Amino acid sequence: MLRLLVSTGEVSGDLQGSLLVKALYQEAQRRGLQLEVVALGGERMERAGAVLLANTTRMGAIGLLEAIPFVLPTLKLQRRLKRWFKGEPPDGVVLIDYMGPNVSLGLRLKRKFPQVPVTYYIAPQEWAFKFGSKGRSNLISFTNQILAIFEQEARFYRCRGANVTYVGHPLLDTIGELPTKTDARRQLGLAVDAPVLLLMPASRRQELRYMLPKIAAAAASLQRQDPNLQVVVSTGLPGFESHLARHLDQLGVRALIIPAADSDRLKPALCAAADVAIAKSGTVNLELALRGVPQVVVYRVSRVTAFLARHILRFNVPHISPVNLVLGERLVPELLQEGLTVKAILQQAFPLLAADSAPRQKMLVGYGRLRSELGEPGVTQRAARAILDQVLEVSL
Repeated sequence: MLRLLVSTGEVSGDLQGSLLVKALYQEAQRRGLQLEVVALGGERMERAGAVLLANTTRMGAIGLLEAIPFVLPTLKLQRRLKRWFKGEPPDGVVLIDYMGPNVSLGLRLKRKFPQVPVTYYIAPQEWAFKFGSKGRSNLISFTNQILAIFEQEARFYRCRGANVTYVGHPLLDTIGELPTKTDARRQLGLAVDAPVLLLMPASRRQELRYMLPKIAAAAASLQRQDPNLQVVVSTGLPGFESHLARHLDQLGVRALIIPAADSDRLKPALCAAADVAIAKSGTVNLELALRGVPQVVVYRVSRVTAFLARHILRFNVPHISPVNLVLGERLVPELLQEGLTVKAILQQAFPLLAADSAPRQKMLVGYGRLRSELGEPGVTQRAARAILDQVLEVSL
């Protein structure tokens, strides 16, 4: 029996990991192979058939101060992994995003278990931050192959000597057909003829702290301007619901809060129902774009983290949203750090609510260009084939 370890963290990694786990089992069955997938991930991967070694969906943070609460749990997990590998090393390892922990794991595997092939699928976005530079990447030193989901990513690593296969973006396998706006609103219990604002504020607890106050205040202002405006909130993680409800209620926002347990299932309806979305920067921006929802992208970290990033790490990029990174232009507005104000959100979101507005139409046209840049469906199947090919080649 082949045994694979798939390692990821946070909500988006768990979602992408679950799609890959399902595809791996399907490909193994097609080849007549017995397969066991052991995972660092979350409930989605477990439902897809993985044996969950540890739940890492809540162990994610952006920034030095924000990561402090996760240092001890991460060290404990590393010791547990070390014992697990000593008992019976897997036949292969797949790393999905989750840059800090996965890069650390990959480097450690290269030193201790060089015979175990390592695949990086959905590599960290250093390709976007370093594109055009000649610096090497740590990923190349410990990976046997990189499965790139963006063409720019593939070029970046290939030019630096990596074994790269471009597979396309896995969201293409999940988008499917949307219900009509009328059907979606009825499914959600919303009024059919009133506008809908969708809020997607957080998949990490720090994001609730730093971004929810501004997003919620903007929603309150928009609802005061149009009392018919319906506000819907998609919950990132279980346990966020009460925090969201309390904060919105304090500002007088009338909102429908979708529990985390229902968010995946209802996402097509949420996107079909929405006229505009205010969303944190991340994979969710691509989901909204592929489903045709105009959006305002927001992000904020602590002041200390922002200072260190700017003045010590010299972090300076033209875009952070995947939509803008792929297109190489500012299609969706990005309100970051000090730029994330209630006034700025209102200035960007209000024009997008009008069906015939120029900003809305420009964004929708740009979404069409984006779709052509993300490859073709069948992404997870291509990734699963490449992973099993690599493992079998080494084991023979």
